[in-house]
Amino acid sequence: MALQALQSSGVAFRKILSHFPEELSLAFAYGSGVYRQVGPSSDQKNAMLDFVFTVDDPVAWHSQNLKKNWSHYSFLKVLGPKIITTIQNNYGAGVYYNPLITCDGRVKIIAMNENVALRSALDKNLKSAVTTAFLMLPESFSEEDLFIEIAGLSYSGDFRMVVGEDKTKVLNIVKPNIAHFRELYGNILQENPQVVYKIQQGRLEIDKSPEGQFTQLMTLPKTLQQQINHIMDPPGKNRDVEETLFQVAHDPDCGEVVRLGLSAIVRPSSMKQSTKGIFTAGVKKSVVYSSLKLHKMWKGWLRKAS
Repeated sequence: MALQALQSSGVAFRKILSHFPEELSLAFAYGSGVYRQVGPSSDQKNAMLDFVFTVDDPVAWHSQNLKKNWSHYSFLKVLGPKIITTIQNNYGAGVYYNPLITCDGRVKIIAMNENVALRSALDKNLKSAVTTAFLMLPESFSEEDLFIEIAGLSYSGDFRMVVGEDKTKVLNIVKPNIAHFRELYGNILQENPQVVYKIQQGRLEIDKSPEGQFTQLMTLPKTLQQQINHIMDPPGKNRDVEETLFQVAHDPDCGEVVRLGLSAIVRPSSMKQSTKGIFTAGVKKSVVYSSLKLHKMWKGWLRKAS
C-alpha cells in the first residue's frame, strides 16, 4: 500500500525510507538521533538513528528487502525470508533487528498508511501509557514526573538497564523534550475525567481513591491485568481478574503491584530479544553494538561521579 508522508517528517528521513521496500503500514524513527537528549547521548549529529517498520506481510517484505539490502542481514539471510519471519515472530518481542546499518548520513512518525485499526491502536496505546503511569504516581505530581513514568514503562524490568544502558537514560530523554510529551499527551490529560490538569503550573492531581484506582486498573491492557492477577492470586484460589483488581485497588502498594506486573512482561521479552539479536545482527555487529552501549553507560557513570 502506498505511504502518505506526514508533514512533520523531514526529507532526510524520507530519503532513508527510499532504501527499503515500500510496503509499510507504519514507519517511525526514535532515539537521540531524532530528539535531543542530555548526557552521553546529547550529540545528535553522531547519534545512532533507530527506525521501526511495521508491515502486513513480513515474509513478502523480507523477501524484497533481501533483494535490495542483502548486506543488512546476518548469516540468517541464507535461510530465506520464511525462516527470518519465523525467528522474528516466535522469539522475543516480535521484532527482527538489524543494527549498525549505514544509509544516507542519518518518537517521529515518518509515514503511515490510512489504516483505521492501526490509528486506533496507537491512540489506545497512548491512553494506556497514561493510565499505567497514574497508578504508579502519588495523588499530586508534576508533568515531568508523569512523563518520566511514561518514558520508563518499556524499561521496567529490562535487564539492559542493569548492564548496557545509562542509568539516567529516562531522565535524559524527558528533560529536553517536555514540550513534545505535552503535545503528545496534552489532549488525553485534559479529557480524562479523573485528572485535574493545571497546565499553567505544570501540575496534575489524580483520583487515588480505591474506586478511582479500580477504574484505572480496569482500563489497563489485558496482558498487564493478567500479569497482575498472576502475581496476586494465591495458589488454588483461582480468582477472576476483576476480583483481583478490586483487591489491588484497595492495596496501599497498588502502584508497586502494577510495576511488578510490567516487569513480568518486559523482562523475559527483553532477554529473549537480546539473545535473538546475536543471530539477527550477527556476532560481530552484536559485539560492536554492545560495546557502544557499555561505553555510553560508562560515560554516564563518570558524568554522575564528577
